[in-house]
Amino acid sequence: MTDIRFYHMTRKTLERALPELLAKALERYPRILVKAEDAGQAAALDALLWTYDPGSFMPHSAAVNECAGEQPVFITAEDINPNGAKMIVLTGGATAVDVADFELCCALFDGNDEETVKTARARWAAYKDAGHDLTYFQQDDDGRWVKK
Repeated sequence: MTDIRFYHMTRKTLERALPELLAKALERYPRILVKAEDAGQAAALDALLWTYDPGSFMPHSAAVNECAGEQPVFITAEDINPNGAKMIVLTGGATAVDVADFELCCALFDGNDEETVKTARARWAAYKDAGHDLTYFQQDDDGRWVKK
């Protein structure tokens, strides 16, 4: 079964939390798929990873082309996995056709939006019923992730 981790963002926005998570995850997973809610969010996340820290570089792509399979991080709103990722990051309301195709699924959601929280709770229940291993993290007052 897939290890599924829910990240309840209460202090940091997706734009701050995602690059940190990806930088840490790339230490273990050489290929990561980021699934955005829609094409607009995918484009925004692509731009974000080029600009979030002028002193670093996060190799990634959002373009399906002959180099897509070589990208450490691939961003999409579609149900594709062109880089053969074993880890998927679901942002906001994004879903995956089958999380069982991945070793690790990280679902980041905005804890300040009640509808998003309700959706995350429903997904938790569905993943639990499917037999996946679930872990829940919430940000503390300093923005650090705390396992609950």
